[in-house]
Amino acid sequence: MIHTFKPRGIYKQILEDRSEQVLVGGPAGTGKSRTILEKIHFMCLLNPGMKALIIRKVQKSLSASALATLEKDVIAEALADGTVHWYGGSGSKPAAYIYSNGATIAIGGMDNPVKVMSTEYDLIYAQEAVELNEEDWESLASRLRNGVVSFQQLIGDTNPEAPTHWLKMRCDSGLTKLYETRHTDNPRYYFDDGTPTPEGKAYVEGILSNLTGLRYARLYQGLWAGAEGIIYDTFDSNVHLIDSFDIPTDWDRYWSIDFGVTNPTVVQHWAEDPDGRLYLYREFYMTGKTADEHARIVLDYVTDADGKWIEPQPQAITADHDGQGRPLFERVIGISTKPAQKKVSEGIQMVQDRLVKAADGKPRLFMFKNALVQKDQSLVNRKQPTCTADEMVRYIWDTKKDQPVKEYDHGADAMRYLVAHRELGSKFRMDFANG
Repeated sequence: MIHTFKPRGIYKQILEDRSEQVLVGGPAGTGKSRTILEKIHFMCLLNPGMKALIIRKVQKSLSASALATLEKDVIAEALADGTVHWYGGSGSKPAAYIYSNGATIAIGGMDNPVKVMSTEYDLIYAQEAVELNEEDWESLASRLRNGVVSFQQLIGDTNPEAPTHWLKMRCDSGLTKLYETRHTDNPRYYFDDGTPTPEGKAYVEGILSNLTGLRYARLYQGLWAGAEGIIYDTFDSNVHLIDSFDIPTDWDRYWSIDFGVTNPTVVQHWAEDPDGRLYLYREFYMTGKTADEHARIVLDYVTDADGKWIEPQPQAITADHDGQGRPLFERVIGISTKPAQKKVSEGIQMVQDRLVKAADGKPRLFMFKNALVQKDQSLVNRKQPTCTADEMVRYIWDTKKDQPVKEYDHGADAMRYLVAHRELGSKFRMDFANG
């Protein structure tokens, strides 16, 4: 018998990933479970004696979800030809799918962990991992030591929750690798050219697109959204976070700064291409330092040992109205700063406009995935954002006060200063030329 599975988009990377801990996130209906189950099945076929575990918080929940998909879509042929058979379990052993080569897929729940937690595994799949607590997750990770496969992996899937959920925080801190899926990754709902299938029109473009509030943000958009509305709800990490590249020397550079001491000071380095798109290519996001200390750190990245600049100097440095920070920073850098445009609502709208795809199909603002020069460990320990990209899904609108919540906004403010400077500057030049 022949079993066919053609992974699309980011799922190719998930199938090949060998990281110790992986979380596959995304909105409802992107095919997360199917792909992970295909990975487990393929690994069991290739690795005689391998031990895998599929687990949820409550074991009974598996029968209507992962196990139904496993038997119907993944191992149907293997069950039919005897490559795999079902074992119902015993008083001491968990229920399992047993392969003819000795590989097994055990089934369990954290509501009755005795049978499954006494065994060692090569791969553990935590379905709906958001249901678990962090202690559950770490306990599962401790059982990855069977050693039959060349790598051991704990992999989970989930729809997004609040951005402060412990799973998202683990991913933000680098302890767990996060993949964010999209509906177009699922061939059941979208054709290769990105147009919806009949099922996709009914489910994704019909049911999911008509959800409201948090359910719309999490299940349709795939955002790790809080109770209030996300301000930059069009930010898409698969679109706006890009791999770095060598920036041409003739592209204009701009810096923007939001000062802080207890809160992070954020210094952003931006490049602007000939079409006016902005690229955040370097970011300093640190606490506990004075403005002149930050300036010296920044200067080390843009000058050589003799103090000579090794990249183009910024056309402008926009900074918040910190009374002491600006002159201290200027004294070290040797360049004057400009007071930032502080109109919050107008600035936010300008950033939102840039995040939307233009007529050419591309947005007008990007961030390098490796823009952050160094993670501030104190922020990691406090489970706070460590860069502007981290803030994008946590920067929220207070609907009662009709203004942004003053939290997780340090990089967002710096970004807003720079965008406002470029937008208002462009409008001024255009109006002047026309007048």
